[in-house]
Amino acid sequence: MIKPNIIEWLGYTASLLIAISLMMSSLVKLRLINTLGAICFTVYGFMIGAMPVALINLFIIFVNSYYLYVYQRGKK
Repeated sequence: MIKPNIIEWLGYTASLLIAISLMMSSLVKLRLINTLGAICFTVYGFMIGAMPVALINLFIIFVNSYYLYVYQRGKK
């Protein structure tokens, strides 16, 4: 079984990544770091049984991925 301490640190890491992403001036960096934070929060949410946390962050992953795809497609 996973120790609660590891789960807590996953939540702290996710929070830190989200906070760091909001300090980025580049939208691409913001979305990439925010996606990493959302991935951590999604895993964290599922691990603690908090479906609202997991599902909204899963949605955020898809939104960020979509806009990163649109940005990359527009650059070509």
